[in-house]
Amino acid sequence: MKTSDKIKSGAGIATGTATVLGGQAAAMGIATTFGTASTGTAISTLTGCAATNAATAWLGGGALAAGGGGMAAGATVLAAIPVVGGVAAIGALGYGIYKWFNS
Repeated sequence: MKTSDKIKSGAGIATGTATVLGGQAAAMGIATTFGTASTGTAISTLTGCAATNAATAWLGGGALAAGGGGMAAGATVLAAIPVVGGVAAIGALGYGIYKWFNS
């Protein structure tokens, strides 16, 4: 197995694992830092449930009233982040195993 294949596999596993473990927190952090609530207020100025709900709706494309997917779509996005990371990590692991057996 080539060193470059080891690096590719390891990087994919590490990236996928990091996404599984911290992807949701990172997404909420980005939404809280850069997002704007449907009222026009910066989410970073909100606190508690208002901030959480606005950030979740922002991840879903905005409030339902504004034509976005609302909190339901945002919750779906948040739920999908670890799944995508897990699939990426498993795919990278499979790539590494394939290269190992075929070297």
